[in-house]
Amino acid sequence: MSILIEQQAQVLTLTLARPDKKNALSSAMYLQLTQALREAETDHNIHVIVLRGQPDCFCAGNDLADFVAAGALNAEHPTVMFLHQLSQCTKPVIAAVAGLAIGIGTTALLHCDLVYAAPDCRFQMPFTALGLCPEAASSLLLPKLMGYQKAAQYLLLGEAFGSAEAERFGLVNQVVNNDQLFALAAEKALKLAALPSEAVMQSKKLLRQPQQQLVQQVLHQELAVFEHLLQTDDCQQALQRFFQRSKN
Repeated sequence: MSILIEQQAQVLTLTLARPDKKNALSSAMYLQLTQALREAETDHNIHVIVLRGQPDCFCAGNDLADFVAAGALNAEHPTVMFLHQLSQCTKPVIAAVAGLAIGIGTTALLHCDLVYAAPDCRFQMPFTALGLCPEAASSLLLPKLMGYQKAAQYLLLGEAFGSAEAERFGLVNQVVNNDQLFALAAEKALKLAALPSEAVMQSKKLLRQPQQQLVQQVLHQELAVFEHLLQTDDCQQALQRFFQRSKN
C-alpha cells in the first residue's frame, strides 16, 4: 500500500508512502486517494483531511510510465478521478509539504484549504519541458493567486521556487521547521475539527463556490489539451528522454 490512511479523532490523515519513487503518484495511489476522499465525504465522523508525504518528500509528481500506461484521460482515468474528487471536496483539506512538490505535487495544493511547508521545499511545474500543459485548473488558479506574469514564469518556463516565495504568493500559509511541520498540521486539523462541522463546510463552500463551476470547466479544458499533447512528437520525444535518464 502506497497510501497510509489513519483516522484519529475526527481527522483523516492520508500519507503518500512511496519513498523509493519520491512519492511519485501511481494509478493505484490515485485510486486509493480518490476512494479515501469519497468515503470521507459521507463519513460524519471525519471533519478534516490532512494530506502529507513522508518527512523528507511530499510528492515528485506523476509516475509518468504508469500515467501513460493508464490510457486515455477520460472520466475513468485515475488521475482525472482524483482531481475531480479533490477539487470538489466539501471538507477542509490541510496539506503538510516537505522536500519536493513537483507537478501535481504543487497544483494539488491549489485545492487545499490550508498549506504548511518546511523551509526546504522545491515547488515546480515542469509541464512544458515534457511537451505538456498545466493541469488541475492551475492555468486558472495560479494567475489568480500570484498574478499573470509570475504564473507564466512557473507554468511556461517551468522554473522552480522555494517555500519563502510560496508563502509570499499565498500558496503556503506558513513555513515551519521540518521537525514541527506535521505537528503544526495536526494542531490546525484538530482546531478545525473542534469547530461546528456544518459551519466549517458551509464556509468553505462560500469561499469556493464563486469559481467552482469555472474551475471544473478549466480542469476539463486542460485535460483535453493535455490528452492532445500526449500524442505529439515533442511530447513523445521528451518522455523518451525522461525515461532514458531515469534508467541511467
